[in-house]
Formats: sequence, C-alpha cells, structure tokens
Amino acid sequence: MKVQDLDKCAPSSDWNVLYWVLGTILMPVALPLALFNIWKRLKAQKYRNQLPAKVVLITGASSGLGESLAHVFYRAGCKVILAARRTQELERVKKDLLALDVDPAYPPTVLALDLAELNSIPEFVSLVLAVYNQVDILINNGGISVRADVASTAVDVDLKVMVVNYFGSVALTKALLPSMVKRGSGHICFVSSVQGKFAIPQRAAYSASKHAMQAFADSLRAEVANKNINVSCVSPGYIRTQLSLNALTGSGSSYGKMDETTAKGMSPDKLAERILQCILRKEPDIIVSDVQAKIAYYLRHLCPSLYFWIMAKRASKLEKAEKKST
Repeated sequence: MKVQDLDKCAPSSDWNVLYWVLGTILMPVALPLALFNIWKRLKAQKYRNQLPAKVVLITGASSGLGESLAHVFYRAGCKVILAARRTQELERVKKDLLALDVDPAYPPTVLALDLAELNSIPEFVSLVLAVYNQVDILINNGGISVRADVASTAVDVDLKVMVVNYFGSVALTKALLPSMVKRGSGHICFVSSVQGKFAIPQRAAYSASKHAMQAFADSLRAEVANKNINVSCVSPGYIRTQLSLNALTGSGSSYGKMDETTAKGMSPDKLAERILQCILRKEPDIIVSDVQAKIAYYLRHLCPSLYFWIMAKRASKLEKAEKKST
C-alpha cells in the first residue's frame, strides 16, 4: 500500500465533524441514562438480597403465568401463597416447588380463591393473613378471556369477565391494603395486558376489563405513594399459556381452541422473570411484548386515525374468516 492510499483510508474531516456533533449531543444524554440504569440494577440487586422470607400472594397460580411466577419467587427464597379455584392443580404446583433444590425454602401455602365470589374475598384475606400475619407482595394475576364480537356477546359474559378480571382484583387489593398501610410497606402488582393499553376487535370484554385495571392501578399508585407502598402494572403481549383454550365465547361456553398468536406467544417463564425484575426495580408500568404490539400502542396515541383504519381492516378480516369457517 502506498502512502497516498493511507490518506484515502483515513476518516475525512466531514466524518470527524459528524462524530464530534453526535458525541456532543448524545453523550450528555447517554451518560446519565447509563448511570441511572446502573443505579437501578444495583438497587434491584440490593432488594433481591432482601427477598428471602418475603410473603408473596399469587392469584391464578394453578397454571400458566401464575405457575411460572410461583417458581420464580419460590426460587428467590420467598414464602409463596398460591391461590386459584382449582386446588388440585395448586397442590401439583406445590409438589413441583417442594422438589426444587432451594435454600432458603419455605413450604408453599395453598388456598382456594374464586375471584368471581366477591363477598368471600374478605374471608379469604383473613385466611391469608393468618398464615404469616402479612403479605409483602400481592400479584393480581388471575383472569379469563373472551373470543367474540360485541354484537354476539351476552351481557352476562361481559359482566363475568369484568367481575373476575377487574372487580376480583380490586376487592382483593382493597381487603389487603389496610394491613400494608398499617405496616408502611408493600408492593401490589397487576398483571394486565397490552389490550389494556389499546383495544382490538373481538376482545371488547377482555380489553375493557384490562383498561379498568390499568386505570385503577394508576390511581392507586398515586394514592399510596406516600405510604411506602409500590404499585406496578405489567402489560404483556401474547403469552404461551392456555388462556385461549379457557376463554369464553359470546354465549359463555368454552372457546376451547389454541389461537395461533397464543401458541407463538412469549414463554410464561420468561415473562415471570421480567415481572420479578419489575418488582425488584419498583417499576410503575411496563409493556412486555413484541415489536408489533408496541407499534400498535404508539399508533393508537400518536396517529389514532391510522390505528382505527388498521383495526377496522382487521375486524373485517376476522368476520370473513368466521363466516367462511361456518
């Protein structure tokens, strides 16, 4: 290589100016963000060291994400209380947890809970508090879904979904909140959905219940901020669970199908780990989803007209597919 060729390889003055401009503009922003992220990680690690022996109540713990959450918090050394309607499945989850090599390990507690039975929730909370006298972390995870358009959905189905997904979590939170306020400590986590951020066709009842949960969490967070109680709202995209299999149709019968989007969803174990991190970092609100759902979220708020057009096209496509299948 000749000397003159070396000059060609050297950065031009234009590039040097560009590098200087980018460095001047971005460095003041990037450096504080990097330092803040490091601080958050150190804070999360400190809190993780305090996790052993924390009492964690998980609803919907008999399968899916709830079961994965049980594993994550049990492995972290927590005293987990597993709640759901199907106590036989809860006992299975408990057995699986006890088979793990964990230190420290506290035997999981199994308690029956039907979120649709609102009047029984105060009694359920009394049983919970009788176990360890407190709950440090409440994870409102239990819920059901619907696969039907608005016109074909019975009002009773709308009501059932709202009771289980919203009012059940509200009642449980309200029943536990006084004990947290009295102790001046606690963390309440609501497992919502990206459909609580924006709505899509044939999910009206489900999406409405998650929008309500989002609003409740936001209001509660502000009200307990000065009481050392943290509130997180987690909005995941599709999760690879049996949610669609257990979903209701417009008439209230079982949907009984595995949706393609659900089958290709994220691992519940991966999401459970992210929720643990959310609680450790005391993050108020997070979206855990693929790029497509995040684009829909931003479109809904930044370019609503385009979002509405896309949703109308999607609704038409779903209607045609349904007619074809019948």
